[in-house]
Amino acid sequence: MSALNSLKLVTSKKHQTVAPIVHRRNKLCAKLHEQLELCEAQQAGKTYAPTRLKTFVNKQTGERITAETIKRVKEWFWIGDTGKINLAVKYGAKTLTLNKKTKANAIELNSGEELINTLKSLKVAVLNGDLDEAISEVSEATRIAFIK
Repeated sequence: MSALNSLKLVTSKKHQTVAPIVHRRNKLCAKLHEQLELCEAQQAGKTYAPTRLKTFVNKQTGERITAETIKRVKEWFWIGDTGKINLAVKYGAKTLTLNKKTKANAIELNSGEELINTLKSLKVAVLNGDLDEAISEVSEATRIAFIK
C-alpha cells in the first residue's frame, strides 16, 4: 500500500472517440506516409506493395474468407511540362488547395530527394494543423455531395 501512497491518483475517463479534425489529420498523415514509402522505394529501385486484409464470400460455399491482398497506391506526383516534379496533396479522391489566394493545388520540386523532404515536412505540417482548413473544405464538399 505504501507504493500507491507515493503515486498521484486521479479520477479519469478515457474518451472513446477522437475529434473529427484529429481523425482527418491522422488519415492524411497515414496517406502521406504511404507516399513517402513509395518515393523511398522508387529511389532505391524497389517496388512498394503494402498489403491489406480483404474479406469476401466464396460464391460456391457461402463461406467468408479473409485473404491478404496487395493495396494499390496511386502516386501523388508526376513530371510536369517544365520537366520538374509536381506534387499534389490529396484527401480521398480530391486534391487539396494549398493556397487560397492563388488557388495553388500542387508543389513544384526539382528532384526526388526534394520530394522526399517535402513529404516529410508536409507530414509535420498536417500534424501541426496547418492544413486543417483545406481538409475541412474537401471533407465538407464530399459530405454535401452525398446529400440528395
